[in-house]
Amino acid sequence: MKKTALLLLVYLLAYGAFAQTSLSSADWQSDLRFLQETVHKDYSFLFKKTTAEKFNASVDKLYQEIPKLQPHEIVAGFGRIVSSFAYGHTDIGWEQAPVKYHVLPLNLYWFSDGVYIEGAHKDYEKLVGAKVLKIEGLAVEDAMKAIRPLVPVENDQYFKAHGLDFLVIPEALHAQKVTKTLKNAITFTLERDGKSFEQTFTAVDAYRFPRKYGFVNPGNDWVSARNQATTPLYLKNFDKIYYYEYLPESKTVYVRHSQIQDDPQENIPAFYDRVFDFIEKNDVEKLVIDVRLNGGGNNYKNKPVVTGIIRSEKINQPGKLYVLLGRRTFSACQNLVNELHSYTNAIFVGEPTSENINFYGDNRRVELPKSKMPVYLSFAWWQDKPQWENADWLAPHVAVDMSFEDSRSNRDPVLDAALSFSGQDLVLNPMGYLRRLFTEQKIDLLQSEAQKMVKDPRYRFVDFETEINDSGYDLLQDKEFDAAIYVFQLNTQLFPHSANAWDSLGEAHWRAGKKDKAVEYYNKAIALDPKGSVGDNARKMLKQINGD
Repeated sequence: MKKTALLLLVYLLAYGAFAQTSLSSADWQSDLRFLQETVHKDYSFLFKKTTAEKFNASVDKLYQEIPKLQPHEIVAGFGRIVSSFAYGHTDIGWEQAPVKYHVLPLNLYWFSDGVYIEGAHKDYEKLVGAKVLKIEGLAVEDAMKAIRPLVPVENDQYFKAHGLDFLVIPEALHAQKVTKTLKNAITFTLERDGKSFEQTFTAVDAYRFPRKYGFVNPGNDWVSARNQATTPLYLKNFDKIYYYEYLPESKTVYVRHSQIQDDPQENIPAFYDRVFDFIEKNDVEKLVIDVRLNGGGNNYKNKPVVTGIIRSEKINQPGKLYVLLGRRTFSACQNLVNELHSYTNAIFVGEPTSENINFYGDNRRVELPKSKMPVYLSFAWWQDKPQWENADWLAPHVAVDMSFEDSRSNRDPVLDAALSFSGQDLVLNPMGYLRRLFTEQKIDLLQSEAQKMVKDPRYRFVDFETEINDSGYDLLQDKEFDAAIYVFQLNTQLFPHSANAWDSLGEAHWRAGKKDKAVEYYNKAIALDPKGSVGDNARKMLKQINGD
């Protein structure tokens, strides 16, 4: 159960220079078959988000392509295959791949208003703070889609936290066809003060950037876009894994906890003993625990945090306890926030986590015989919540993210939202609230509230469409056809451009014996998704209805 041998993802820009490979195509193909056999023999349980058939097809495709590929393209092919399992702990050992990589000396960050150069080597100091519009003429959004298959993303948040690193690696850009040829000078289209311009950056041998938790630590050779005159609480005291500070204006104790590990100066039980002792003896009305930068560690060390809160009657009340989530909240910290969600009165503020609620964690090192490149394959299933409560992430009750200007000027809108939270008109369990209105047959209120909440940015991380769709299928399973039709109909009103919503409405009518309507709605789904899987399913269902 302890997360032993946990390898948090290390990206290519952290690697030293490697010797160029002298491996033959046959060597790489042998390694690929070894990986395929190992997965099927010892790790077949990883086929949860992908299938064995898709995995085999990807392996066979790469096997055939290897003789035509350059070494960096072959390694990227391995990366895509292993990343298809979509668990952040499951990846290839890029840092030990027998290939030499390069990196543009830039640190990119995806803020709420776009991708910016958050930090850079002093040679590019004047470009720090510029917004990235294009890479090699390709819109940055499309460039990110291109490199995404290299990243073992659990969800969009994981990609935001880690995936952009590949945008500054020429070998990755070429392997994913962002550039047509492999080159070490990459042209970006940037924007500053409303004006766009082009800038070419020259790659250097890969090395470790001076970063901490995704942000550049400025020094002699590196500069940051952030105004260094002051430091926001979430970036203070980086020499400590955790610290606390009393904010007298709001009578709040603020804790930044950035790893689930003991600090060398004070272990976790001792630290939280001090925190709760201070709370009990002083004029404290709120506790804020900030785990936005917390990538995990040893989840056995979560107990003092959770039990300390449960024991504190002063804090474990609605409106007294806040947990700040973000795109780096991962692994053992996902376990922590799961437990806080289940057992305390915490209000979660910020962005969703980068880990699934239930997930495959701890990994084992599998060395490929010819290349000696390690592959890390997860083996431990962590299930803190019932399977029907699993989701791509733990979503905040109050959705808040940070713009570039917020970061540059040291504003922290996430902490501000927690400190100023009044709870007025906020529904902490949106789907529970809508289900209650449905059960109480308050149909007019249900429709108006659903329309309002879907448009409310505070709930933008709630997947209303999927959850409403699942509720409809629960009713369909119980043969409550009229109720199911109503729920699916509501979903099409809320999401009129969703092929899946119309497909589900078609199924409900078909199972209720209303074939004409079923045909109408299946055709609507096909029109919205003519070449996709939903459209294919709708066509298949129409054949069944017509007896073909």
